[in-house]
Amino acid sequence: MCGIVGYLGKRSVIPIMIESLRTLEYRGYDSAGVAFLDPQNAFHVYKAAGKLMNLEQLLAQTLTPAMTAGNASGLHVGIGHIRWATHGAANDINAHPHMGDQQEIALVHNGIIENYYEIKQALQAKGRSFVSDTDTECVVQLLEQLASEMPCETVDDFRAIIRETLQRVEGAYALSIIHKRFPARLFAVRHHAPLVVGEAFVDKGRSDEREYVIASDAVAIAPHTQRILFLRDQEIVDVGPDGIHLCDLDGGALTPELETVNMGPLQIDKKGFKHFMLKEIHEQPDVVRNSLSGRLLDPHHPIRLLPLESEDSPAVEQLEALLKKTSRLVIVGCGTSYNAGLVGKYFIEDLVRIPVEVESAGEYRYRNPIVDENTLLVAISQSGETADTLQATRQAARLGARVLTITNREDSTLGRESDLAVPVRAGVEVSVCATKSFTAQIIALYLLGLAMAELRQSADPQRLSDLKAGLLRIPAQIESALSAPEPIQAIARHFCSTRNALFIARGINFPVALEGALKLKEISYIHAEGYSASELKHGPIAMLDDSLPIFAVVTQGPLLEKMISNCQEAKARDAHVIAFTSATLDSNKAAQTFESIVAMPQTDELLSPLIMTVPLQLLAYYMAEYLGKDVDQPRNLAKSVTVE
Repeated sequence: MCGIVGYLGKRSVIPIMIESLRTLEYRGYDSAGVAFLDPQNAFHVYKAAGKLMNLEQLLAQTLTPAMTAGNASGLHVGIGHIRWATHGAANDINAHPHMGDQQEIALVHNGIIENYYEIKQALQAKGRSFVSDTDTECVVQLLEQLASEMPCETVDDFRAIIRETLQRVEGAYALSIIHKRFPARLFAVRHHAPLVVGEAFVDKGRSDEREYVIASDAVAIAPHTQRILFLRDQEIVDVGPDGIHLCDLDGGALTPELETVNMGPLQIDKKGFKHFMLKEIHEQPDVVRNSLSGRLLDPHHPIRLLPLESEDSPAVEQLEALLKKTSRLVIVGCGTSYNAGLVGKYFIEDLVRIPVEVESAGEYRYRNPIVDENTLLVAISQSGETADTLQATRQAARLGARVLTITNREDSTLGRESDLAVPVRAGVEVSVCATKSFTAQIIALYLLGLAMAELRQSADPQRLSDLKAGLLRIPAQIESALSAPEPIQAIARHFCSTRNALFIARGINFPVALEGALKLKEISYIHAEGYSASELKHGPIAMLDDSLPIFAVVTQGPLLEKMISNCQEAKARDAHVIAFTSATLDSNKAAQTFESIVAMPQTDELLSPLIMTVPLQLLAYYMAEYLGKDVDQPRNLAKSVTVE
């Protein structure tokens, strides 16, 4: 889940790498580092534990103009890294880049090397000394060892050494490599971890003046160029003044296929909010509007899953045929995306009347699932690079299933490998804690369910029109839910010192309880669990006493009275029961059951998760803020989980 960058060109390398790493900070913030060559082709490596600002301060105190004047080839070449620790603690020594014993090669890595221990033992037996606890160091040490055993006089020689190294390495990885003997080349490879290459012309009038940026994500390249090469698995690339050289693991030459990607620079702006998370919670009304725009025109118009310009294309016919013949849906995701899938299950089964299974992608990929050509696998991933979800998708596709991806990044690996990608239009989500992307994923699942119900005529047309009308009202209702945070702030302040919490709900809001507990855990580090309220009597009720708050999601659905009864059972065990409700409650019964009540706008029960999620997001946010936690970058977490 680390972020890697590399640069080769005529501009100063440090500002470009720091700028690029800043856009990748969502991928990790345990430590950061850079390596570059000076005019004598000597390596300079700077690493700092903690956030990127620590590395910036180190560089500001240390660098001189002479050191950063380019290398002996007349070019600037360097690599950078932002880390989420997997092997070894987050400290200066384990931070990337890593180098071999001879200080000939520097390397940065995203991923996990599964057989690192065996490689390390073999290299130690040959006399190599390791200084870090990382799996990454074994790769650079292996590169350097092979460079001492094989010819390494030309760029072709070093390409062969890289290929031989990769034949011996097992796992998932993206690597960026520089070698002091070849100061005019920047090397990179991808295998089950994202990596892209951007090519820019420094002077548009001269095709020989090119520069290259390599990164884990196209957003790090967007400020420099829109011409991007998306590497595929087991592809090796190196760039230099003569252009891009691309080959496969066997050395076979490949033709680089650069695409023009219309992506503006990443805008990181809190817009007056204290944290990105709070800003992104407040962006949800616009996220819903954007997600519905062009897809839901009015309550009586059919849903459009594909862009308006595709309306008469063969893709629309193919999509409609796919949705009509699908006899079963399997939804896979991790974390928040998994919870969104659970909401989708309730909605789609109710309207489409076909079985919908929701699976943890990390478990699904290691099962022997039963799928066929009539199975539609729906993969949900905010980044489109989630390793478990990607592998689960590939497995299902090999078994004959068709794949539809719901993602915030159409240009991601998942989006590019699927039969159809439905973008969620959440915009950039900077905070590690997912909020607006959860809402956008639910909207995408609702649109899928409505489209299938319309095509298959599986639901009453008036019912579908009512739901579509309700969806169009959701943005204003979320704005209403956000307009009066004071009761939620008071509850958060009162309970922020608790060590445990329960979230309960019934029906389609059971996943909302799971998501509420997940949000609280992620940013406040308070132990929290989400349950169906019907499950309280089957174990959790043993935990209830006067130290435990229970946050109940209470809606005007068919299970309202049962939900009230469940809450009364908790109240009888001295638990503090707090209601977040859109229901019309009997005042006497409510006063006897709930310690506090936070009123939410009322909507159709199937649409209520879009409303009821909001106060739980705010609750988690304010509890973490009162505890003084790092809301946007909570410990041990990263935004894009590209390793198992």
